[in-house]
Parts: sequence; structure tokens; C-alpha cells
Amino acid sequence: MIQSVGAVLLGKEPQVKLALACLLARGHLLIEDLPGVGKTTLAEALARSFSLAFKRVSFTSDLLPADLTGLNVFDPAGLQFHFQPGPLFSQVLLADEINRASPRSQSALLEAMAAGRVSVDGTSHPLPEPFLVIATQNGLDQGGTNPLPESQLDRFLMRLSLGFPDRRAERALLEGAARRPEAIGHRLGPADLLALQHQCDRQHCGAALLEYVLDLLAASRAPAGEGQPLSPRAGLALVAAARAWSLLEGRDHVTPDDVQAVLEPVCEHRLDGGRQDRRGQRSAALRAAVSPLR
Repeated sequence: MIQSVGAVLLGKEPQVKLALACLLARGHLLIEDLPGVGKTTLAEALARSFSLAFKRVSFTSDLLPADLTGLNVFDPAGLQFHFQPGPLFSQVLLADEINRASPRSQSALLEAMAAGRVSVDGTSHPLPEPFLVIATQNGLDQGGTNPLPESQLDRFLMRLSLGFPDRRAERALLEGAARRPEAIGHRLGPADLLALQHQCDRQHCGAALLEYVLDLLAASRAPAGEGQPLSPRAGLALVAAARAWSLLEGRDHVTPDDVQAVLEPVCEHRLDGGRQDRRGQRSAALRAAVSPLR
């Protein structure tokens, strides 16, 4: 699967593996980088690799919450209202350039991301299983952007940055070696994804491993620390991502190396509140402050 997606997004195997771990951990993914580096390609390739129902919404400044959730439409023949689902009712929603929409439209995703349902006119409507939001956003220094609030950043299990491809991969792109996401060869189905997600839940986390995670959370909350501390939800996300990473590594138990592998993409956007000038600094400080060796 990783090789299949990597054949579409050249030179980005570490990011592809992290994105797949996010999917297996039932988390939502935020991809932040400059335009044109493959954010949308990665999102669509992941959806197609599991044959998931996929919808894409461009988050423009005039997007309304009802454009995402849907609305009740009056039927003159039956003299009653019928709910017309919006694009949120898909298994994978690509929220393209999410930070170009207004905060009101951004917040329409909160209930869907947290509870797997949406409420319209006082009625709750469940979303399909599995449900995943993959959001892309440009850097906050780009024109026309609205920063995501901390409460919504916390709903994303991981934040990834793709960066520029290496010279060999970019040469292959210039030679026309890149393929469209529609050309994904090795595909699984939604049932396979659900089975893998259940397997992640069964990955063993020992008592010492949980103590290590607790030490990381405590170190982020030290009085001398700068930025936001890690919440209990962040601890749950870190354990879930480490379980998924251990499964991808071919083990049935989680080690401190798994926690360290996912620490930055899981925690950095929570620690710095979305600030790009601090990327990687807080997670590196946590690693230095808390040794996994006991």
C-alpha cells in the first residue's frame, strides 16, 4: 500500500507512512505546506487506496456551514421537509485549503470530527463508517487565510508537512513519471480498513510504555515550558498513533520508538498552537527532557 501510494507521490514515503498510520488510528489528518507540493494528491491517493467514498470541498471565503452539512428541503408534493445530505456524508472528506474559509464554516466540522454525526435543525444524522477528514492548508503567511483555532487543531490527530521532493524524485516528475491518484494499483476495501483499525486497538501497550507517555505529557505541562501543554486527548492520540505505527512495523506491541516516531506529527500542532516558526522545537525538547530508557 505504501509503495502504491508512493508511486503517485514520489519521494515522500515517510509522510505516506505517517498518513496511513493516522488513517489506521481513526484520526483526522491536517496537511500543511506551500501550494503545489502534493497535498491534494496524497489525500486523494489515500482515499482511493481503500476504495472509500471520496468528496472534495474547496473551502472558499463564501462557504457556508450548510454547504458542508446539508439542509432540509421542502417537498411540495409530500408537503414535508426532507434532509438533503451535504458532502460531509462521505467516508473521506477532503477539506481543501481549510484555512481560507471563515471560522464559522471551519467550526461546522467540529461535531463531525469529534462525534461522527452532524446536527441540522435539532436532528442528528450519523455519518458513514469509516469517516475521515483530510484537510489541507497553506501557510498562514499566504494571503486570504484564517488560522484554525486551537480547539479545531486539537481534533486533528496529525499534522504533516510534505516539503519539496529530492532532486531524483523531482527529475522523475519533470520526466512525466508521476501518475494520477486514479492509477492506484494495490487497493483494499472499507472492510479491510475497519479490520486494520480494530487490529490497532489490540496492539499491546505495556505499563512502562504508558508511564513514558505520561512523562511526556507531564513534561509539556511543566511551569517553565512555553506554548500550550498537552491535554489528555493528546495523550490518547499519541497512544493511538503509536499503536498504528507498531502495526505498520510488523509488531503486536508498542515500544518507545513507536511513540517517538509519531511524537512530532501528533503533538507539535497542539504544543505550538499552529505557529510555524516553532515547528519541531517543542517535540524535540520533550524528547530531550524525557528519556524512554529506565
